[in-house]
Amino acid sequence: MSKGDYPVTPAVRMLRDQKVSFAPHLYDYQEHGGTARSAAELGVDEHAVVKTLVMETDTREPLIILMHGDHEVSTKELARAIGAKTVAPCKPDVAQKHTGYMVGGTSPFGTRKRMPVYAERTIFDLPAIYINGGKRGFLVSLDPQALKRLLPVTEVAVALASR
Repeated sequence: MSKGDYPVTPAVRMLRDQKVSFAPHLYDYQEHGGTARSAAELGVDEHAVVKTLVMETDTREPLIILMHGDHEVSTKELARAIGAKTVAPCKPDVAQKHTGYMVGGTSPFGTRKRMPVYAERTIFDLPAIYINGGKRGFLVSLDPQALKRLLPVTEVAVALASR
């Protein structure tokens, strides 16, 4: 895929500006298809597809949690790990306000507002991850260690067993 064959989103601009090596992957987005859909479309293991979830604490502080596509987030464990009473997903319009991205196209890179980023620690054991590039139907693959270089990432262990 040449440079002109994929969208230039704030996420792509950030990756380029920081000289991060990545490969773009377009797929046919389906509403509520989730990571199972993108993994199947791209022919990759859903465990390597990392979802970007925008949540907020009981004091309405927004945060991003990065999780394997085939796992769910234990919000109870996440709250405990970050010292909050509770953590819950943001409403889609609130998430879009914080990130500048539509739900289903949320990338942790190039967000409108800087937020703390938490990542399931086992993500960093993978040789490559597929993460949203800032548009529905658009993932980028990259070395998971790049997350630590680009974002204020805190590793956590908050995954619930595979579905």
